[in-house]
Amino acid sequence: MMENEIYDLLIIGSGPAGMGAAVYAARTGMRAVVLDRSPVSGGQVQSTYEVDNYLGLPGLSGGELSDRFREHADRLGVSFITADVQKIESSADSRILYTVHTDLGNFRTRTVILATGASHSLLGVPGEKELAGMGVSYCATCDGAFYRRSTVAVVGGGDVAVEDAVYLAGICKKVYLIHRRDQLRAVDSLQKKLFSLENVEVIWNSEVKEILGGEMVESINLYNNRNGGQSRLDVGGVFIAVGIVPDTEWFRGLVEMDEKGYVLADETCVTSTKGIFAAGDIRKKPMRQIITAVADGANAVYSAQEFLNIENI
Repeated sequence: MMENEIYDLLIIGSGPAGMGAAVYAARTGMRAVVLDRSPVSGGQVQSTYEVDNYLGLPGLSGGELSDRFREHADRLGVSFITADVQKIESSADSRILYTVHTDLGNFRTRTVILATGASHSLLGVPGEKELAGMGVSYCATCDGAFYRRSTVAVVGGGDVAVEDAVYLAGICKKVYLIHRRDQLRAVDSLQKKLFSLENVEVIWNSEVKEILGGEMVESINLYNNRNGGQSRLDVGGVFIAVGIVPDTEWFRGLVEMDEKGYVLADETCVTSTKGIFAAGDIRKKPMRQIITAVADGANAVYSAQEFLNIENI
């Protein structure tokens, strides 16, 4: 049956960007379907303990917010199919631009929105996964407000880690920045700001080896890679900023990307390949938040609809 269907739009991914696209596509009357390898929509948001910065819906857990998004899409009759996308290739049929191959079969579509999201790089240490959302965070601007007047640690040495430390210094009693080298990789302007703050302390040449706690984070074990020393640091939260990995490797070569694998597309979400659009965390942009991902989904649908009108297909 899928082989005989021709969709106006196929959305790959059901995180905030994908669900935002789904809602807007449904409201325009486009024949669309959402594919995701997971039967549970939400992406990274599902693992967020509490979301307090999404407009109009403060205090919801990530799961609750994801459920709200999905319920909205379901009410509009959006089709969600659990399938693992394996390949996207051009179609010889003039009515169709792409055939999307999945483990469930093939889907034919005129346009595609890539909304596969990204994952935060993990430290891979004991306690990290167990305490995720209970003191372990990967987003200071999302979760920092829950640690007001607390002592926290930031792990990393790049721009994001230093920005997180500066941000947290404004609301926390004490911030430790833990870096495995003896120099930061962040730009000079950020470093100057960081070193001007009295409640920030940088712990050089050190690595987190374990995150400890019961119901919440209580401390971390550190290893000094210069002298081999070990120590324990009491903190109420650990903000890990050691990078993010976009889920784009499987379609590399389909659209233009930067050296890190982020898709090159501006606010219109138009990629280098006609009929293919990129939304959410996979798009190269300065800010990756739930609200910006949802906005990307809307912009991508608008661009896809405009493309179909211009191409008259």
